[in-house]
Amino acid sequence: MPIRTAKATDEAAVVRLWSSCELVVSYNDPGLDFMNAVSSSCSDVLVYESEDDEISGAVMVGYDGHRGWLYYVAIAPHIRGNGIGRKMVEAAEHWLRARDVSKAQLLVRDTNPNAVSFYEHLGFESAPRVVMGKWLNKLNPS
Repeated sequence: MPIRTAKATDEAAVVRLWSSCELVVSYNDPGLDFMNAVSSSCSDVLVYESEDDEISGAVMVGYDGHRGWLYYVAIAPHIRGNGIGRKMVEAAEHWLRARDVSKAQLLVRDTNPNAVSFYEHLGFESAPRVVMGKWLNKLNPS
């Protein structure tokens, strides 16, 4: 399966994919997220290219110094159900293992309940934690 590290020139295609999968919200800048990930040694974006060289899958993966994180796991709607999502998550896990990261985590918005069962099927478990946040800039959606 053709999964590779994204290049800066992939930004527009990846952001389009994330948008088509309804992963983009008004208070995040997915282009900035992409560029920050591909320009850091602690994060990356992995992409799947279909037979027609179209980016049809992506995952942003990173290491915060304590745990690994997966973000923006996206598979084009027209090719879902073919195991590509599983392969993308496995590729992100491989990226983390190569850096001796022992735990992968992710957050799922409560508006995306279908994703929960997908991740549970891949061995992820709900963690008994309270996620707290504080807005530090004017992108606050409230």
